[in-house]
Amino acid sequence: MKTHTLKISFTMLLGLVLISGCARNPVTGKRQIVLMSEAQEISMGQQSDPEIVAFFGVYNDPELQKFITEKGLEMAAVSHRPNLAYEFKIVDSPVINAFAVPGGFVYFTRGIMAHFNNEAEFAGVLGHEIGHITARHSVIQQRNTLLGQIGMMAGIIFIPQLGEFIEPMSQGMQIALLSFGRDAERQSDKLGVEYSSRIGYDATEMAGFFETLERKQAEGGGSEIPEFLSTHPSPVERNATVAKLAEDWKKKLDLEDPKINRESYLRRIEGLVFGEDPKQGFVEANVFYHPVLKFQFPIPTGWNHQNTPQQVQMAPKSGDAIMMLSLAAGKSLDEAARQILEQYKLEVVESKKETVNGLSAITMIADQKQEDGNTIRVLSYLIQFENYIYNIMGVSELGKFSNYQQAFTGTMRNFKELKDSEKLNRKPDVVRIKTVVNPMTLEAALLSFRMPKEKLNELAILNGMDLNDRLTKGTLIKVIDK
Repeated sequence: MKTHTLKISFTMLLGLVLISGCARNPVTGKRQIVLMSEAQEISMGQQSDPEIVAFFGVYNDPELQKFITEKGLEMAAVSHRPNLAYEFKIVDSPVINAFAVPGGFVYFTRGIMAHFNNEAEFAGVLGHEIGHITARHSVIQQRNTLLGQIGMMAGIIFIPQLGEFIEPMSQGMQIALLSFGRDAERQSDKLGVEYSSRIGYDATEMAGFFETLERKQAEGGGSEIPEFLSTHPSPVERNATVAKLAEDWKKKLDLEDPKINRESYLRRIEGLVFGEDPKQGFVEANVFYHPVLKFQFPIPTGWNHQNTPQQVQMAPKSGDAIMMLSLAAGKSLDEAARQILEQYKLEVVESKKETVNGLSAITMIADQKQEDGNTIRVLSYLIQFENYIYNIMGVSELGKFSNYQQAFTGTMRNFKELKDSEKLNRKPDVVRIKTVVNPMTLEAALLSFRMPKEKLNELAILNGMDLNDRLTKGTLIKVIDK
């Protein structure tokens, strides 16, 4: 994906400073240089929100949505910027993350909702994200740079020219993925403790959730860990700080019995989709299946892959080629081919019409001349299937194209209709809440509910416990089932 950097000359920067001047930070009360007014900040959020929703999709759970909206508005009312028109949404992603964009928009993935173990943990992270908005962290960060990459593809494409062919990220998604520094994260932790305490929750639970994230990262889920964890001080320092702040706010607000609400929260997430949702496409034995669109194609052995709403992206570990599948614009194969040539400024080397597993197709080899004299070669298969035209495109430098042409065609020529009923009807894993019937360890309880041994450590993290923790009769725990 393309990177987008905010480039401002010194003269232009000086002009913007003179126009916008120094604004007073709503949280600190201090004056600071920012490059946009509050109205511009709100407009940025309003423009970003539909792009973020389009990228992830909204997770359909009216009751859980009602819960986060009610708590979000309750917390926003006691924040430093209660007059913003806040919106709170659950997005359909298995990644463990929460993020906010300027103007009052806060997002939780279903992945992070599955990993909370009580309302107080949720409230702490909710307060942390509202804190980014009230302290105007995104606006301040706009002075620096926007992130332009998401996921692992950015780390494996070593030839910059190939990045042009990957679907560029919308501005809204770039804003959502702004990276904040340690000071901003510390401030948001502090605000998360304050805001969650002000609506009656035990903010010490927030530190417990950070421990869950640390365990998840250690397990190998580092790519699923939100930025506010990775940019923060050590977990020991963070947990101690949050715990002390929580105790201070309990005394300040005279909170003798702050809310945790474990059981009520667990009941709310019964049936929550966990992990990848097959209906969005899944990979099994090096084959990508899409049950809703009813197609399949193989992925070259040893290649990395990533499935986004815009594209399925594939690349070898060497990073000197890229292949992707996306929907093509145009009402016919010929029109789609013309638009691709225009979009990427390609010169046709050869083109022909053929059929791919009974489907009408156009195949093209085309070149893109680079300013430095090098040439990028593209193999594109445009395939008509039902109501859509699919573009499968393989890209590499001309000198290496022959090394990858067989891998490209192996995928493209094996695009076909998905007919396997088991793949078409694949059900997602979901969170199930079970009641422990006798005193026992978490490990014994999980085994009693027929959880596979290889999943026990993952389930312990999901429950925020250790496998040897003793459970009392009647304790609720999470398991994963269909």
